[in-house]
Amino acid sequence: MGNVYLALIHHPVLNREGAVVTSSVTSLDLHDLARVGRTYGVSGVFVVHPSAPQRAFVERVIGHFTKGPGRTLHPQRSETLEFLEVLPSLDALIEEVERTESKRPRCVATTARRAPGAVGYEALRGEMRETDAPLVILFGTSWGLADEVLELSDTVLRPVEAEADTGFNHLSVRGAAAIVVDRIFGKREV
Repeated sequence: MGNVYLALIHHPVLNREGAVVTSSVTSLDLHDLARVGRTYGVSGVFVVHPSAPQRAFVERVIGHFTKGPGRTLHPQRSETLEFLEVLPSLDALIEEVERTESKRPRCVATTARRAPGAVGYEALRGEMRETDAPLVILFGTSWGLADEVLELSDTVLRPVEAEADTGFNHLSVRGAAAIVVDRIFGKREV
């Protein structure tokens, strides 16, 4: 199994009407996705946003906790955020992982929508055991990843769904990411 990375995608994502948009960064997503990555031992966490001011915001948050006053006030948060990196595009993310790993990464898209050909978590774990290629798990903000991201991904995961049909399936990206990563890397009861 190769190294695993998480990526929080802000463009291209969908709005509630299904149009492709760019969403805003929220600092809670940064902290929580970094915590998930750190807890489960991933190699890195990326935030993808095309807007320079939004990327600067992410850098300020990271800097506050890794170099600024937050470092001494919250040392554990500093350790968590120091492996968070912000990039302008999905292409830049793939290039960065490929540069770091000397191998093109496989992209796994997550979605709350049922997608043709989507695989379950056990199937993904099996695929991961059979390759040493790095893996990037893509999480979409707003109303999820745009179809173009699903289409360019090597694998699309089945949505996180409750056993009971509640008629509602719109988890926060933080909550969905924690569930997805646990289903892939968490300890299994026997």
